[in-house]
Amino acid sequence: MARQEDAGTPSSRVSYEGVHYETVGQEYFEKRGLRRYAGVGSLWALGVGAVISGHFSGWNLGIGVGGFGGLLIAAILIGTMYVCLCYSLAEMSPALPHTGAAYSFARSAMGPWGGFVTGLAENIEYVITPAVITFFIGAYLSGIFGTGPAFQPVWWIFAYAVFLTLNLLGVELSFKVSVTVTLLALLVLIVFWISAIPHVDFSRWALNIGVGPEGNLIELPEGGGPFLPLGISGILAALPFAVWLFLAIEQLPLAAEESHNPKRDMPRGLMLGILTLCISAMLVTFLNSSIPVTNGTASGAFYLGQSGEPILDGFRITMPGIANILALLAVIGLIASLHTIIYAQGRQIYSLSRAGYFPRVLSVTHGKHKVPHLALLTGCTVGFLVMLLVLWWKGEDAGAVIGGTLLNMAVFGAVISYGFQAISFILLRKNLPHIERPYRSPVGVPGAVITLVIAIVTLIMQLQDPVYRDGVYGAAIWYAVGILYFALIGRHKLVYSPEEDFAVRERQKALGHI
Repeated sequence: MARQEDAGTPSSRVSYEGVHYETVGQEYFEKRGLRRYAGVGSLWALGVGAVISGHFSGWNLGIGVGGFGGLLIAAILIGTMYVCLCYSLAEMSPALPHTGAAYSFARSAMGPWGGFVTGLAENIEYVITPAVITFFIGAYLSGIFGTGPAFQPVWWIFAYAVFLTLNLLGVELSFKVSVTVTLLALLVLIVFWISAIPHVDFSRWALNIGVGPEGNLIELPEGGGPFLPLGISGILAALPFAVWLFLAIEQLPLAAEESHNPKRDMPRGLMLGILTLCISAMLVTFLNSSIPVTNGTASGAFYLGQSGEPILDGFRITMPGIANILALLAVIGLIASLHTIIYAQGRQIYSLSRAGYFPRVLSVTHGKHKVPHLALLTGCTVGFLVMLLVLWWKGEDAGAVIGGTLLNMAVFGAVISYGFQAISFILLRKNLPHIERPYRSPVGVPGAVITLVIAIVTLIMQLQDPVYRDGVYGAAIWYAVGILYFALIGRHKLVYSPEEDFAVRERQKALGHI
């Protein structure tokens, strides 16, 4: 229990649940002000736009470890996890409408340590995910313009610079760009789906994967292979890559303090977003895998399992005359996600910084544009440096291995945060039943349990693939260093931000101290 002058009113220095708070003046929060702008449409675009790049690249690497059937069933399982997660978020976000989102939910449910380990896991996701998308942007642009692997870092710098700048110019521009590029990305996908239908031969191309004498996947020249070439193990191996079809929809609650009416609009934005993504995921996995994509030495789903630009490969078959033009448009899908996740990255770092979990200076907002410019700059810089480190480590010719390594780092942080958010939902239902809930999840606690179980299984499977295991180890080191920082420094420098004050007061009410 906090040592306080009056119940519910912190003194200038407060100890509570193993951490130390400092009260700050109003000028502290004035320097960290945000601007409300978003409605349902903007929130839908923020959620769908954040994910849509995963429908252009990344998901297909799951075919390379589980075959088409393995990936498809993995996608259904992961989709179920995300639907249940979104229902939980749709209840928690309007009940706790703070920018902190996952960290805020966990802070109210599990205390400051729970809040930090959840927020740190989400931080890994939001710093690394833009790096993964930037890698795939570089792969697409290299394929379009014929630049070699050594030129990749130039594309990375270009992508980061453009979309960091757009996010620095204000929330109004950020959301307008999100809506525009998300709609354009969906339009490109619709064009691809329609153009792919005449070329579909499911048995010939999606099932052209078999198992060799040594247990490795091989191409079957005539197709007609097994639906699950590796059985259940293939499904489990594909789980981390299926996450890429939905990863980052959970970022919507980070916009709570920039939404006009989060209690009404957040649940609508979340559920419309996940419905859109489920439909798109079903179409892109089936159609892209069922056409004769090729690089000259491998074809169909077997080739797709190693491709860095699957939609571009698809357009080369379905609309060969203008494939590069359409592929340039396909980059819009990656752009949509890069722009929106850079937005989320900035708000996530901002929220942890405002509450003192990260250095406080990172939460200062720009005087004119009211965006957390230092948080945005720091997150992008760290992500870019990680890309260079992996490039140096794996080599410029490693291609999909670099993308897969970064992808697994992002998924590692994501699935840990999903597990903690599911636990937060269960504990909030149990321990804080009195708080106002404008929306209640129809799947309730059982849905949160499903989220938790699938997240744990996905995390375990990330450690099974030796090719991408290094990425998980790298993210785990990041996680460990962050926890050490909090134990030694961060927990002594916390601030009574809105979400911290809410958590302390409501937990005291539940205990009968107020």
